[in-house]
Amino acid sequence: MTTAADRRMPASVRMRRALTNGRVTAVLIMLPPALILFTFFVMLPLGESAWYSFFNWNGYGAPSNFVGLENYDRILNHSVFHIAVGNTVKIVVISLIVQMPLAMLLALLIYKKTPTNAVFRLIFFLPYILAEVAAGLIWSFVFDGNYGVTASIAGGLGLDNVFILSDPDWAFAAIMTVIVWKYFGFHMMIYIAALQSVPQDQIEAARIEGARRLQVIRYVQIPAIKPAIIVSAFFAIIGALQVFDVIIPLTNGGPSNQTHTIVTYLYTFGLTRLNIGFGSAVGVILFVGAVTVALFYQRIFMKRAQG
Repeated sequence: MTTAADRRMPASVRMRRALTNGRVTAVLIMLPPALILFTFFVMLPLGESAWYSFFNWNGYGAPSNFVGLENYDRILNHSVFHIAVGNTVKIVVISLIVQMPLAMLLALLIYKKTPTNAVFRLIFFLPYILAEVAAGLIWSFVFDGNYGVTASIAGGLGLDNVFILSDPDWAFAAIMTVIVWKYFGFHMMIYIAALQSVPQDQIEAARIEGARRLQVIRYVQIPAIKPAIIVSAFFAIIGALQVFDVIIPLTNGGPSNQTHTIVTYLYTFGLTRLNIGFGSAVGVILFVGAVTVALFYQRIFMKRAQG
């Protein structure tokens, strides 16, 4: 912390003192590599995508067919893009009202350090460790109407084969089930770490005052881990905007383009069709949306939590 006496010192003396303290040295050593990596792997690709989005370009050679904002106009008027945005919003909502409460419930049940709880933590966290594509392939077998688990259950009940992933009314519900199953363990571990940091004397004091289990959770534990909940919600929202690997092996955006998210829409209508300019425009829209959400969330919720 800078004092009045420090401010009266000559600039050269203050600089030498800062260098002695190591702060400036640490910045000079650690900042350039980070800036170089950020520039080459984030800013330059982003700038190129923004440039390509103004062209009708298939990815071969230099872009030359300048179309201006035509790609953006096509995207905003494309009905499948509207479906993709709606599906992305649905994933955000389900992540907040289903996935996070489920993770919280399980965290409250197994946050104490016991051998049994350690086993349950491992079991619930395993889906998150599993690769997204592998999870999608596993659940595509579960939902298979001919040979999968769904077919076995339907056959055991004497019903006709059920093809969930081919049904426009049920396919996206199946995808959201997989997403909740895949990622709730991540949020559960955040809550477990936060719950273990709550001072035990606060909980004991509440119990001595006559608080019941639910009252302790509501008035002591939940308020104490509020920063962890805010961070968890941020990860859930940003993660929902990027869902891709789970959907491709399950439905590949079908049936009839009903299960696309923004990222799978970019992949299907941009990359796979060699319409790189169109896909770049989708990427720019996604980037702007994600940054806007992140800045808004940080400004409103994270600063409020810190305050």
